[in-house]
Amino acid sequence: MGKQIWKAGNMLYPLPAVMVSCRRPGEKANIITVAWTGTVCTNPAMLYISVRPERHSYSILRETGEFVVNLTTEKLARATDMCGVRSGRDMDKFAQLHLTEEPSQHIAAPGIRECPVNIECRVKQVLELGSHHMFLAEVLAVHVDEAYLDKNGKFHLNEAGLLVYSHGEYHAVGELLGSFGYSVRKKETSGKQKKIKTRCGTRSEKNRKNGT
Repeated sequence: MGKQIWKAGNMLYPLPAVMVSCRRPGEKANIITVAWTGTVCTNPAMLYISVRPERHSYSILRETGEFVVNLTTEKLARATDMCGVRSGRDMDKFAQLHLTEEPSQHIAAPGIRECPVNIECRVKQVLELGSHHMFLAEVLAVHVDEAYLDKNGKFHLNEAGLLVYSHGEYHAVGELLGSFGYSVRKKETSGKQKKIKTRCGTRSEKNRKNGT
C-alpha cells in the first residue's frame, strides 16, 4: 500500500504539551497550554512558543515580554487540557485547577509548583508569521523538582511521567529505547543494560513493581 499526499500542514509530532504561565501587573496570573514550542539555541539558552493573537494570554505576553514554560506530567493531563480550551477571561485557572504559584527569580510571572520543571523566559523577538506569532525568548533560570534528583545530584527528568501532544491526543512518554549516542557506542553488557532500564523505569517495570 502506498502513501497519500496531503496539502501542506502541521504534521510534526509528538510535541511537548506545556503550560505557559504569565501575568500582567496588578492582575492574577494566567496559564495557556502550548504545543507549538521547542528549543532554538543552546548558548545562549533560548526557546520559543507560538501563540494565536486572539488568545487571552497573547496581549499579556506582548505587554510584559516574559513567561514561564512549565513541563507537564500524566497527573497534570486534565489541567493541561483545561488550560488549552478555557480562557483566562472566564476563570482563574490557578484557583480552579488547584495549582500553586511558584515564585520566579528574575521575572514577575510565576511558575507552577506541581510541574517538575519551570523555565523562566524573557522575550527577545516576536515574529508575526501568520495564524501564530512566535515568541523567541532567552532562558533566564530553570527550576527543577528535587524529588527527581538522586544522591549524586543527577536529575532524572524522564521518571516524572512527562506528557506529550500528538495529532490531537495526549500521550505519556514511552519505553526507553536508548540514550544519546548509543548507536555508536560499544555494546554494553546485558547486566549494565538491565541496570539502566531499572533505574529509568519503563512503564511495564513500574506496573510490575506496583503489582498491576
